Amino acid sequence: MRPEKQAMLNEIRGRVEESVFVIMTDYGSMNVEKAQALRSKLREVDAEFHIVKNRMFKHLADEVGGEQMKEGLTGRTAMVTGTGEVTDVARVLRDFIKANEVPTLKMGALEGVFLSESELKELADMPSKDEMRAKLVATLAAPMSQTVGVLNAKLSSLLYVLKAVEAKKADA
Repeated sequence: MRPEKQAMLNEIRGRVEESVFVIMTDYGSMNVEKAQALRSKLREVDAEFHIVKNRMFKHLADEVGGEQMKEGLTGRTAMVTGTGEVTDVARVLRDFIKANEVPTLKMGALEGVFLSESELKELADMPSKDEMRAKLVATLAAPMSQTVGVLNAKLSSLLYVLKAVEAKKADA
């Protein structure tokens, strides 16, 4: 492999290794303005959009998602990588695709596990980690708050009984 191509491959490898996820898209008829708009939206969620040659990415496919990644490398390919929340990135891509009809999702990988196009779409519908954590905390806290409410009610009942006994003795 020529040194220039090896340098390009090393650059792509570096981006993939630093990233938590890789999402492959077909950028097809995407113009420069749309590509720049997508890049700026992805930057907000700690992700990047880069056009890659299929032949170059095939050298890395085994490291990323295996044989299935190689099979999906057809047409004009761009990769989305990043360190942000993958559900946020998938949501940004979904919304951009709805508005502009480009790019189209091909496949991806999350921590080395291959993701199909349908699985990427499902990721966009999932709540983020923070939302899931909040739901978990609320679920765990609900029984405790109910227990506190019951104990407070019993304590209040005991207080009313003692007040009634005190009032009865004061009258007698």
